[in-house]
Amino acid sequence: MTRWTHPGGKLRDLGPESLNDAELLSILISSGIKGKSAEDIAKEVLERFNSFKGMANQSLEKFLEIKGLSDVKIIRIAAAFEIAKRIVKQVLKENGQEKI
Repeated sequence: MTRWTHPGGKLRDLGPESLNDAELLSILISSGIKGKSAEDIAKEVLERFNSFKGMANQSLEKFLEIKGLSDVKIIRIAAAFEIAKRIVKQVLKENGQEKI
């Protein structure tokens, strides 16, 4: 079996539930910068905001304070959060709990 060092390969082979939060976020970040991998950037983001939930209510400007995050990467993260929010809203609506 292939031993992946990149989270994307790990996700493909073992499934998304096998990845930790930093690995999942690093897939959205995609690439790092000199001396700092995408996973290192993801770890820093999660340390700063404590969790995905903590990230969800931050302004995009707060993310720009983290070295290695560009507009494109932040927009990708914001889009993923919006998709998740819409899924939760749809599920709650289907279960008769429209407000979130």
